[in-house]
Amino acid sequence: MTADVPDANIPTLAPASPAGRTLGDWVLFWLLSLIWASAYLFTRIAVDKGHADVGLPPEWVISARLTIGAVALWCVMLATRQRPPPFTDRRRWSAIVGMGLVGSVVPFFLITTAQEVVNSSLAALYTSAVPIFVAIGAHFMFRDERMTAGSLLGVLIGFGGVACLFGPEAMKGLGSATALAQLMLMGATMAYAMSSLIARGAPVMRAIPFATAFVTVAAVVSWPLVFLVDPGEVNAGWSNWLAVAGLGLGPTAFAQALYMLLIARTSATFLSLTGYSIPVVAAILGYFLFGETQSWNALAGFALILGGVWLARNGGGGKRSA
Repeated sequence: MTADVPDANIPTLAPASPAGRTLGDWVLFWLLSLIWASAYLFTRIAVDKGHADVGLPPEWVISARLTIGAVALWCVMLATRQRPPPFTDRRRWSAIVGMGLVGSVVPFFLITTAQEVVNSSLAALYTSAVPIFVAIGAHFMFRDERMTAGSLLGVLIGFGGVACLFGPEAMKGLGSATALAQLMLMGATMAYAMSSLIARGAPVMRAIPFATAFVTVAAVVSWPLVFLVDPGEVNAGWSNWLAVAGLGLGPTAFAQALYMLLIARTSATFLSLTGYSIPVVAAILGYFLFGETQSWNALAGFALILGGVWLARNGGGGKRSA
């Protein structure tokens, strides 16, 4: 079997038709949300937030989690007797490289660095704004994704939510560590949106080989980052390394396979709801595990973003954007 022709028994990026959701679908959905939300908690533990002289540097965290994830995905791919597309297939490999860089290396680095300063639950809240940036990009990239007046209003409301999420205190001190960290989270949000657009325009590929290939590309690209850090200056314990292992096996590898399984069982629209569930799950986990709480502006910003996303998706008389 080649990677060019979808197989009926193997999930691909082509979403299934919307249908009634079973209890099993919802169980898998919330399991996926939990695993993805756990990435922010694992990252907090790996970098040991708030302790500049303790924990793993972001460069090591990113490279290790991507390498572990790539190895795990290769095991899944080989076990299912699949393989990535041939290197001569430039269109597919362009999408794979784009996903590896824009969808993994860049956002992982920005989020991991930001979480040395900000809470895991606040970092997760920024992911809810991804559809806002996707709607803007899709308007210019895809003829069937043009924004209407209603969807444009939704985008503007969403941006108001992002500004509210950023908070007046951060706006006053743009040179502060917290403000810079939130700017990094904003950059990661934009990178995730760009990766969604890359996936939207990519040729159809089998899901597991696609995920394996772009995570492998991301891992290889991240390896030079390891040498930017002096090992003698790293003060990390077993809990930091276990958190990195959790990042690699859970959110980076297992979640990819579970996501592709759910895409095949349900639809891409159904899975887009994780953009709403992940910040909520991350906030609950952050509260019970670390005592994290959010300010009024963060909660208000999240509400505005969700309202803006809904309007951006449904403002065109039932027409949905990417």
